[in-house]
Amino acid sequence: VGFQVIWGVAHSLHTPLMAVTNAISSIIILGALMQIGSGSSLVILLAAVSIFMTGINIFGGFLVTRRMLAMFQKS
Repeated sequence: VGFQVIWGVAHSLHTPLMAVTNAISSIIILGALMQIGSGSSLVILLAAVSIFMTGINIFGGFLVTRRMLAMFQKS
């Protein structure tokens, strides 16, 4: 479903869409970093997993944004 949603977006809207998802992911990663200092092992585990997954999302978002911007450059 996510693949179809992303590839169905017009090229001119793709870069702002990725910027928004990166901003949301950065909020999630900040919340998880704040919870890492918690005393509960379950909370620390969930925070670590969310940091890992959100990091992949942010990195992938930047790669996709770079690729989309390259489409608009003259060769």
